[in-house]
Amino acid sequence: MALFVLSTSSSPPNVVPEITRKKSAPYHPSIWGNKFLADSDSSVVKTDLDHEEEEHHQLLKQEVKKMLIAGDRSQQELISLIDDIQRLGLSYHFEAEIDTLLQQIQDRCHEYYGSKTDDDLHDVALCFRLLRQQGHNVSSDVFYKFKDSDGKFKENLVKDVKGILSLFEAAHLRVHGEDVLDDALEFTTSHLKQHMNSNLSSPLGDLVARALKYPLRKSLNRLVARHYISIYHKFHRHNQVLLNLAKCDFNLVQKLHQKELGHITRWWKDLDFANKLPFARDRVVECYFWITGVYFEPRYATARIFLTKVISLTSVVDDIYDVRGTIEEARQFTDAIEKWDISSIDELPEYMRQCYQPLLDVFAEAKAEIAKTGKPSDGGIGYALNAYKRLTRAYLQEAEWCQVNYFPTFEEYMSVALVTGAFKLLSVSSFVLMGDVATRESFDWMSKDPLIVRASSVICRLTDDMVGHEFEQQRPHVPSAIECFMKQYGVQEDTAIDALQKRIKNAWKDMNQECLHPMAAPMPMLTRVFNLACVINLLYDGYDGYTHSSTRTKDMITSILLDPIPVSW
Repeated sequence: MALFVLSTSSSPPNVVPEITRKKSAPYHPSIWGNKFLADSDSSVVKTDLDHEEEEHHQLLKQEVKKMLIAGDRSQQELISLIDDIQRLGLSYHFEAEIDTLLQQIQDRCHEYYGSKTDDDLHDVALCFRLLRQQGHNVSSDVFYKFKDSDGKFKENLVKDVKGILSLFEAAHLRVHGEDVLDDALEFTTSHLKQHMNSNLSSPLGDLVARALKYPLRKSLNRLVARHYISIYHKFHRHNQVLLNLAKCDFNLVQKLHQKELGHITRWWKDLDFANKLPFARDRVVECYFWITGVYFEPRYATARIFLTKVISLTSVVDDIYDVRGTIEEARQFTDAIEKWDISSIDELPEYMRQCYQPLLDVFAEAKAEIAKTGKPSDGGIGYALNAYKRLTRAYLQEAEWCQVNYFPTFEEYMSVALVTGAFKLLSVSSFVLMGDVATRESFDWMSKDPLIVRASSVICRLTDDMVGHEFEQQRPHVPSAIECFMKQYGVQEDTAIDALQKRIKNAWKDMNQECLHPMAAPMPMLTRVFNLACVINLLYDGYDGYTHSSTRTKDMITSILLDPIPVSW
């Protein structure tokens, strides 16, 4: 983060030195205007659905549930059904049924992989991926049978596009030491690209093109569902009941999200940051899209609204330290955050007060929501506040480095920058208001900086730095990971980027490992942390799609939050 510093030039006696602030960053204004205000309500978020829609929705859900529990399907048919349900964005309705089926498949794994039916690459890879996604620690040794005597994947697999696509998706669940999956990812990536160059036909070509850009393991549920719904009818094996439910469900969830976003947009407009704090990024819609990537499910509506408000205000706090504040003001703001008390507001400059008050209000509202549930504790609010204080202390550290033009070592930089990426804050705050699933033990686990959080922070920080460092260096700014690595090791930029990309790859492996049994925390908690990394992977793909959100990010938000799915597909 970068701060502007007080001028060191001498001043005449009794004249207050003029505060020198750096020119504001060239952030574009909000691209959304009042588009979502039509769905706002000044006090509450209404989640009632049209009665006929809801009745139709429930009937379709019952039909799909019957498919899952029928017991008359082969294993291949079952895993294909589960895969379709997940890709269509429907698995949150059938968690118990899918858990049961995958446990049964896991129990029969040795029997299945030892039979003649395990020669189909697609079936083996799909089964492996579904089990790994669910936390089952199945062995990757099952893929050695597809290698030849020289240790290379057999050439006859190249023509099996469906099979190598499944292997490609499975390989993204690799952990450290799984050389067979490392080889599989290299093999499948190369040959899938070759197939794309030969004009692979739809719908398989659509899946390959999307997978090469956004593998399922690193994708967001809503975007995967939107795409798969659009092509699912092209598969000869498609199930019309599933497709009808997927369309209905997507549109109903979208309506709920629009109402939530209307409420949040009204709150944001009332704060009037666009006029009161014009130096800050106005990105509340982008923040909400970010948080729907963390949890889109209707049952997490209250948590989603809270976390969106937290990230929106944190974006402003980030810009206060980075764009607007002097070093003395930064110290005042950090001290006020440490005290976390409304009495501290009088010690702050007027523009900081505009952000400090809402920040306290948002956490107070969350605490009040938790109190309504009758929980004896604060529901994790204390852990989130500690994370916020740690974040602003790290912001201040970077500001002080910037003031004196200090060039940290790579290790020094990372020790602070992994905090200023705000990943720990967002992770622990995502647990707040999730309900009974977020236990005291979960918050205790999070407070100890577990491996999955450290790995996610690495992905967040290094991905951000690689796409944003040139833009940030246009103004006084602490060096990025790239500059620190280049200076410390005496290498060129491309070498530094290669080295940092290897760290990101290893971080994904760490995250995958943490999501396998035995798990350090419940899967719903791990999923929030994992999803946060997936959002970063999407928004910072090639450039900073959060700060510069007027093109690709706008299109994604439009497809998820604005445009309903045509029922005629």
